[in-house]
Amino acid sequence: MPEKLQDNHQPATAKRPSGVLSLAQLLEHNPTPTPALIEPGLLPSSGILFVGGEPKVGKSILVANLALALASGSSRAGFHVPRAQRVLICQFELPTSQFAQRLAPMRQPIGSAADSNLFILLSAPRGLDHFLRAIRTAKADVVVLDPLYSTHDQDENDTRAMAALCQTLLRLRDASGAALIVIHHVRKSVGRHEIGSAFRGSSALHAVGDSYLLLVRPSPQVPTVELRFQFRYAPASQPRLLALDARTLWFEECASTPAPPHSRRKVETADVQRALTASGSARFSQLREKIMNQSECSRRTAQLAIQRACQEGSIVQDNGQYRLPL
Repeated sequence: MPEKLQDNHQPATAKRPSGVLSLAQLLEHNPTPTPALIEPGLLPSSGILFVGGEPKVGKSILVANLALALASGSSRAGFHVPRAQRVLICQFELPTSQFAQRLAPMRQPIGSAADSNLFILLSAPRGLDHFLRAIRTAKADVVVLDPLYSTHDQDENDTRAMAALCQTLLRLRDASGAALIVIHHVRKSVGRHEIGSAFRGSSALHAVGDSYLLLVRPSPQVPTVELRFQFRYAPASQPRLLALDARTLWFEECASTPAPPHSRRKVETADVQRALTASGSARFSQLREKIMNQSECSRRTAQLAIQRACQEGSIVQDNGQYRLPL
């Protein structure tokens, strides 16, 4: 059982410039934004990136890809890495041997480029100070927490508990000076346009996250994942499709872009009648299935359409069968 990430210190006071600065002084001391560690804007310098998705969608594999890209200074999967960084992976799900077997094929395309910059923490340390010691030992610029739930014992449905955990993440980032990549659970039901709000404890996470990356599988029959982005500081980015190379375990950018969501229309009475035209009659479940297939609508929409058509007299129910009027 891994030890938990806990903070027994008093909350740290954020360091802010003292006194009053003129506009000229402000721009002189902060002339240009610090470049992101992963462009475009995915991982800001000393920022926090949350990565989420449904189970087995490939979150840990993608984050391992990003860690190797950072450590080797190579641009992969459509992400640009300006320069190599020292990366510490705190991986608490897979046994060490299995994690090594996962990294081995990923290493082949880049050779030894990441060997001196990538470090792995084999077991969760006890408390925030132990995390800090591990980060300082590795001199890490980027720290991966995979997954977040293995580093704490808080109730992720408790807003106050999650807020306290997020403050600990901020103290870990500020004390170490490292950027954080955090793999975290999402809620069971996620809407098409949800990204940052899809993460468990999202109201607390919104206060600390700089960027959010959500992995979604467009279809069980398609071996690709769709990446959706939400940035606090960077411009909005369109979703993109990645395909996993089973041989190297690297995600690669697909040539095509994700198709826009299909706009489902309302099912009209004529659609219900058309579903009965070929067969002449059908039981309720059969008719509902035909309507769903031809109109690409939900079960509920098909049911309401059948009920409406019956009320209007456009179709007739006779001995458990539905048919057109004589």
